[in-house]
Amino acid sequence: MTRATNAPASRRRRKRRLERAKGFYGSRSKLFRMATESVDRAMSMATQHRRKKKVEYRSLWIVRLSAACRQHDISYSRFIEGVKKAGIALNRKMLSEIAIHDPDGFAAIVEQAKAAKAA
Repeated sequence: MTRATNAPASRRRRKRRLERAKGFYGSRSKLFRMATESVDRAMSMATQHRRKKKVEYRSLWIVRLSAACRQHDISYSRFIEGVKKAGIALNRKMLSEIAIHDPDGFAAIVEQAKAAKAA
């Protein structure tokens, strides 16, 4: 009896893995073992970086807010403290968007934060 190797399934599995490695440099996209290692690492890094992206965006919003607050003679931390005391329920993303697209509106929020902090 001839030996069955399940060749069609193996070929499909290898082809699928090499497809995922398309665009990788050199042997990483050509040789199955290297492609497997590279794809596994890429998938694990993609998961980590999706998580990290959220941290990076928050940090960007804080930098923007800090710069906008400095223009109104208040530090970022004092501004956030005032916003919380004033009961303004806007997150950092929305506050940074307001600071960029509506400077007058942001100035009003800063005044409210200063007043709440002083009181």
